[in-house]
Amino acid sequence: MAGETITRAQLSEAVYQEVGLSRNESADLLEAVLAKISDTLAKGQSVKISSFGSFSVRSKGQRVGRNPKTGEEVPILPRKVLVFRPSQVLKARISGGNADDAA
Repeated sequence: MAGETITRAQLSEAVYQEVGLSRNESADLLEAVLAKISDTLAKGQSVKISSFGSFSVRSKGQRVGRNPKTGEEVPILPRKVLVFRPSQVLKARISGGNADDAA
């Protein structure tokens, strides 16, 4: 796998080129969308983006884990984790299939 990562600046530049807003407006729009997604997830609600996937927060209960070096049992405290489930369209696109088949 290639280790390339897309950044906020690159996303903002893509919005600028595709939509035609100014660079500042594109950056502000991107920040507003990301802030809305973050705020919604922080409230414990799900975010669903059509043809992309859904983000949700899941609560994990306390469990017993082991230190792999010593074998000592260590309690893992309850916590919330972010879960992403890709849509069938995104799965098909990543696997090289036709995205229209999944839609």
